[in-house]
Amino acid sequence: MKKQMEKCHILSQRELGAGIFDLVLRAPEIAAEAVPGQFVNVYLKDRARILPRPLSLCAFDRTQGTIRLVYRVTGEGAGTEELSSYPAGTELPVLGPLGNGFPTELESVCAVGGGIGVPPLLALLKALPGRKTAVLGYRTAGQMFLKEEFDAAADAVFVATEDGSFGTAGTVIDALKTLPVQPEAILSCGPRPMLRALKQYAAERGIALWVSMEERMACGIGACLGCVTKSTETDAHSQVKNKRVCKDGPVFRAEEVVL
Repeated sequence: MKKQMEKCHILSQRELGAGIFDLVLRAPEIAAEAVPGQFVNVYLKDRARILPRPLSLCAFDRTQGTIRLVYRVTGEGAGTEELSSYPAGTELPVLGPLGNGFPTELESVCAVGGGIGVPPLLALLKALPGRKTAVLGYRTAGQMFLKEEFDAAADAVFVATEDGSFGTAGTVIDALKTLPVQPEAILSCGPRPMLRALKQYAAERGIALWVSMEERMACGIGACLGCVTKSTETDAHSQVKNKRVCKDGPVFRAEEVVL
């Protein structure tokens, strides 16, 4: 799969909720190659910020030649805060598409996302055949975003909030237990504690599980080894039990990695 550096222009940017931004870029070459679960590296205009921001693809449109990135501003002075200030028309270098995506040929799938792990699952649901269910986890109803778009993309959507302000009170695991029919496969993205709990849940029920992992990344192409995670297999590149999240992932079969 071809990756490339492309000069992209911002078509629109808006705030979906507190600190959550929705960015659409014209990127025809990246959109033409993208698959659900991949990410891009966005280079900022401030040259003091040498490292790019790795952001997951929320959606892409090959016909329109666009990619959509939904991301969280991680703090005052962060690169994502700078990115959120850019208006329409801003030109940015973007490298992508990067990494390996989700399988899209599965039937009877549940997509499970937590927090900022929710956006990459939207493109996935649109690509999957057969019956599709989504389970989304948020801290509170006030932090919920993209719910209406998931309603349109999935056959059924279940929400869990930690404070019980919407849907099931608790975690995505609590919501999964309420499903009328358990899926044959779970495709997931979210914080590591959530992925760890999902791995146990899926193993106990014999459900195939794929996880999309997050690590701090530098190069995004597997050269720097800055984003390694422990694996159950010996990596051909490093000759130790590590996987490079940016290159070997970010999507893995759950049994490949130590969570």
